[in-house]
Amino acid sequence: MSGVGMSPVVFDRMLLRARQRRARALGAETFLIDRVAADLAERLGAVLRQFDVAVDLGTPTDAVREALADNASIGALIAAKAFPHGARSVAADEELLPFRDGALDLVVSALALQFVNDLPGALIQIRRALKADGLLLAAMLGGDTLTELRQAFAAAEAEIEGGASPHVAPFTDVREMGALLQRAGFALPVTDVERLTVRYSSPFILMGELRRMGATNALTERRRKPLRRATLARMAEIYAQRFADRDGRIRATFEVIWLSGWAPHESQQKPLRPGSAQARLADALGTREIGTGEKAGG
Repeated sequence: MSGVGMSPVVFDRMLLRARQRRARALGAETFLIDRVAADLAERLGAVLRQFDVAVDLGTPTDAVREALADNASIGALIAAKAFPHGARSVAADEELLPFRDGALDLVVSALALQFVNDLPGALIQIRRALKADGLLLAAMLGGDTLTELRQAFAAAEAEIEGGASPHVAPFTDVREMGALLQRAGFALPVTDVERLTVRYSSPFILMGELRRMGATNALTERRRKPLRRATLARMAEIYAQRFADRDGRIRATFEVIWLSGWAPHESQQKPLRPGSAQARLADALGTREIGTGEKAGG
């Protein structure tokens, strides 16, 4: 698919799709995706470019398309997702894109790429699908997301059951994303991170909202047996002990990693070749240059 070799299957993507369908049936909780979509629209609004053909890749709701509806710089915006509906939508999987090379001017994605098993391969496919000087702008959940829930579950299971099983996905660290963009062939890669703290009356309310986001455990190494009531109760106690505020409400962290990169084009700014600088750094700083082997102050 991507030419970068086989990646470990971390996520059961069939189960992920089933969980997303269940979330829609329950009545989706959209506060996080709506916040990210609004931020994406603001970021894209600062880019003074015309994008004739754009794709919203994998975003689980219509929030991005709605947020970009008034952006005059976008011509056609196509939704590419597992369950397409309405006009200008196609069936697509983030791990196997249906677009020919150089077909797109813009790819945007909100809270989808964190569930891709082969993220380097997906980024390579996106870069190939972009025209020269085309843009990728995406947001994905980062490694500190739900760190409180992860720690509380691990401590409770170690105490009650003698060992822990994974409950929260091992999302990517922001420090890795710039390197992954470069590896995929993007020019001018930029990454940054935003951390949102949301407060709940109990961990069980948080878990209910995660269910209505379609974001509950879809790890291939997940525990198959239901958790014991004693373990769940202890998890809630540990969560409250470690991560509650004075009013008793508990905190939950959502880390959003933003990434952008451009398909290479000759017009883009390029780093200078070594030795090609026209001015010495010492002159710019107003200091005396020290030669090799010379001691400072000598």
